[in-house]
Amino acid sequence: MPEQWSSKRERQYDKIRKSEREQGESPSRAKEIAARTVNKERARSGESRQASRTSTDDVSSGHRGGKRSGKGSGGPTRDQLYNEAKQRGIKGRSQMTKRQLQNALNAK
Repeated sequence: MPEQWSSKRERQYDKIRKSEREQGESPSRAKEIAARTVNKERARSGESRQASRTSTDDVSSGHRGGKRSGKGSGGPTRDQLYNEAKQRGIKGRSQMTKRQLQNALNAK
């Protein structure tokens, strides 16, 4: 955690990091997600020196709540399934539909 974070932001970071770990993310990925979220909130509230347009104009991460994570009602996207199949070494994945990828991943 950077030194310029307030104690509130440190608590927010810890809470997000622990939540991500409980959801199965690796320690390094959980730290990255937590840091990005806290930094975005700092930018939105004017606590940082620089802020991107998406940090200030986009929907807040608290309100968004994972709507773009691929874990919503439609589940992961075909590209997300394809990448997971690639990591697991599933053959023939490039010709598979989303449903076929889901079935192949569930079977393996």
